[in-house]
Amino acid sequence: MLALGLLKSAPAHAFNLEGKGKGKKIIILGAGLAGMASAYELTKLGYDCTILEARERTGGRCWSIKNGSRHNEVNKQTVTANFDEGLYFNAGPSRIPHNHELTLHYCKELGVPIQVYNNVNESTYYFAEGKGSLSNKKIRAREIHNDVRGYMTEMLAKTMDNGELDSPLTKEDSQKIVEYLMAEGGLDADKLYKASARRGYIEAPGAGDKPGKLSDPLKLAEIIQSGLLDPDFYNVAEYTYELQMTMFQAVGGMDKIAQAFEKKLTPMLKLNAEVSNIQNTADGVKITYKDKVGTHELSGDFCICTIPLPVLSNIKNNFSSNVSRAVDYINYNETGKIGLQFNRRFWEEDEHIYGGITHTNNELTQIFYPSYDYLSKKGILIGYYNFNEKAKQVGELSYAEREQLALYKGKLIHPQYDKTFEKSLSVSWHKTKYSMGGWAVYTSETRKNAYPALLKPDGNIYFAGEHLTYLNAWMAGAFESARSVVADLHSRNTESRQTYPTQTTKG
Repeated sequence: MLALGLLKSAPAHAFNLEGKGKGKKIIILGAGLAGMASAYELTKLGYDCTILEARERTGGRCWSIKNGSRHNEVNKQTVTANFDEGLYFNAGPSRIPHNHELTLHYCKELGVPIQVYNNVNESTYYFAEGKGSLSNKKIRAREIHNDVRGYMTEMLAKTMDNGELDSPLTKEDSQKIVEYLMAEGGLDADKLYKASARRGYIEAPGAGDKPGKLSDPLKLAEIIQSGLLDPDFYNVAEYTYELQMTMFQAVGGMDKIAQAFEKKLTPMLKLNAEVSNIQNTADGVKITYKDKVGTHELSGDFCICTIPLPVLSNIKNNFSSNVSRAVDYINYNETGKIGLQFNRRFWEEDEHIYGGITHTNNELTQIFYPSYDYLSKKGILIGYYNFNEKAKQVGELSYAEREQLALYKGKLIHPQYDKTFEKSLSVSWHKTKYSMGGWAVYTSETRKNAYPALLKPDGNIYFAGEHLTYLNAWMAGAFESARSVVADLHSRNTESRQTYPTQTTKG
């Protein structure tokens, strides 16, 4: 039927809405991914869109910092990155899960090349500051993972042998479980955990009389007492749905996705346009904004507001009371990153780390290794990626103090910092003008009582962004929200029932 033209093809993310916009004027607030995706889809339907963006660039939090990138935080001077040409780090989103199909769909439709992002790397480290015998030492992730897995399966196997497992299993069932545990944990014939090649070598195997030398496993009590099983290290990436491999990134930086949208939307973009007033009117909307020339008013039939809620709460408006409460009650988290440029990729040359994440319990929280330009001369590490209270404390520091902290804590893991560091730039998103937070963080109360108010239009004003999905912090959240709002607005405008694809899985 497809071949004969009797049935339309239905790609996973087809968005073929019926009807036309007939030139209705839509004012979109914010040129982040949600705002630009909304304009992109509405323009296809014949709407007349204008996008107002307060920043001098598009993309919002989808931002790759490169040479010449300018950054502005509240109560701090504007800084400009002076990284070497071709080097960058993603200050915002850096990963695309393979199950976020809509993000991948837009990469394909807009011609944005992608490459594999190495999120899981057993060669990275765990580093716990403290007073335990293993504290203040960098330990390969593979050693911790395999030793803990081995000890835990050993204990469970012994429990099975003693018949202490509170589960109605036959003898044959129990034997199968024990066999699985032995394989999973690498146990020997006596159901004991001992070191194997899984956790790596002290001396690598090679030619001739070089079978390789294994180290003894770390003791479970030492692992626990040294803080290496504390909550700081619970985020095992391969277990988290969105972080499971395979993951991707846009070649050249994630902002290539934003730039691809921008190329399609340039005529309707107004940058450096800071919104100061959002008003519902009897027959549409009226938006007040100021730019380098002065203050302007813009009228339209509908508005799609994608401004982050901590920023929106300080903009004058005539929203309904329940919408105003929702805007004020939904919180965003504190988070920050720093990019550190080094004149030598010592993590690859000295330590055989190609991509992946080192985890710590100090202010750094995480160190990210680049998944591009392997074996090249220079590179940029994300020297910290922290959240909540740690990010809040680091965000209060000056740019110079953040750099000093990243270097001081980082060289506890990589002493090569001293001889190879060149330059840096840091971003605290909760301090960043026009963002004022990393992403929306819901409690059960705000998800129940505040979230629903923003899912519906308030008069002629619609709301969109990652904060209006269950995909908070992901680019897919922006895209899913944009499509949902476009479909709702278009259905209302055409005064007919429309059907459109909805995802049953995260995308």
